[in-house]
Amino acid sequence: MFGTVSSEREVKVPASEAWKLYSTLELAKIVAEALPSLISKINVVQGDGGAGTILELFFPPGGAGLSSYKEKFTVVDDEKRVKETEVVEGGFLDLGFSLYRVRFEVFDKDEEDEYCITKATIEYEVGEESAANSALVSIQPLVTIMEAAALHLIQNHHNKTTT
Repeated sequence: MFGTVSSEREVKVPASEAWKLYSTLELAKIVAEALPSLISKINVVQGDGGAGTILELFFPPGGAGLSSYKEKFTVVDDEKRVKETEVVEGGFLDLGFSLYRVRFEVFDKDEEDEYCITKATIEYEVGEESAANSALVSIQPLVTIMEAAALHLIQNHHNKTTT
């Protein structure tokens, strides 16, 4: 069974500025600091934030039954402003998923380059014997991450333009 869910958010910063956050390990740092109830800790296992980077994410007790998993950055495309990660160990793979991919995209919204759109998409594939686990897939954590990123971007952009 294959599925996909996504959500978008408008942010009042240029797309190039938003991509500087989404394309680097800075996003993981902000998530770990701003959202400890969502992700308790993030370790960089290998890499510098480019394709091939592996992170281990740890979750607080009481979440969706996941304690941790490792994800690998499979795509970091600066031209298209697309970043994809796939779970490579633990987490959803232990629950019968053969694929759990997260994609972040950043788009220009207007010609003046004042606004952008950030989009998060989850693509997953789960075997029929574990199909009930597809109910665990939720875009809400990624919406929360996009909200925290937007707040960080807007505050930093405002600080840059007023100093």
